[in-house]
Amino acid sequence: MRSVVFALGWLLVSTLSGPAVYAEGLFQIGEKAPSFGLTAITGETTSLDSYKGKVIVLGLFHICDPCMMQGSVLQKVHESTQGKNVAVLGVNSSGNGKREVGEFLSGFPVKVTYPYLLDPDKITDKLYGGGKFIPNVYVIDQRGIIRWQRVGNMELAAADVIVTEVNKLLESRADNM
Repeated sequence: MRSVVFALGWLLVSTLSGPAVYAEGLFQIGEKAPSFGLTAITGETTSLDSYKGKVIVLGLFHICDPCMMQGSVLQKVHESTQGKNVAVLGVNSSGNGKREVGEFLSGFPVKVTYPYLLDPDKITDKLYGGGKFIPNVYVIDQRGIIRWQRVGNMELAAADVIVTEVNKLLESRADNM
């Protein structure tokens, strides 16, 4: 009996910690953020490089409830950083079409006013290690370097936490001028 309990405990620990260990390998803090070019749901084409010089908050989402919650959090971040040198971007990284993403966004508890990009070829999923660890949120500095990331844990990526990270980068840039 003791060996069965031990085996079940080991299975539970390895199952629960496996994704966390794997997700930890996705963190690219200090590395250059991979660039991409995509089209927003509103039709404008943009690239990550076009926001260079700004602090970028990048959210990678699929169509799911956790992504809706995190996307709503990014709306709060967007509103809190209006007038600052900050860009908030959302990306549907799972390849869904414009109609599906539009329906998803219409179900949000808040109106999304930041650019929400379509990624039909799942480029960002590949570049940023998304896939089964969604949502992903990155804070990228003015030089295009990833300075903060959270994968799939919305308590660690609350609006106030993200805004604090953004403000640190804005302040450090001001100190270096």
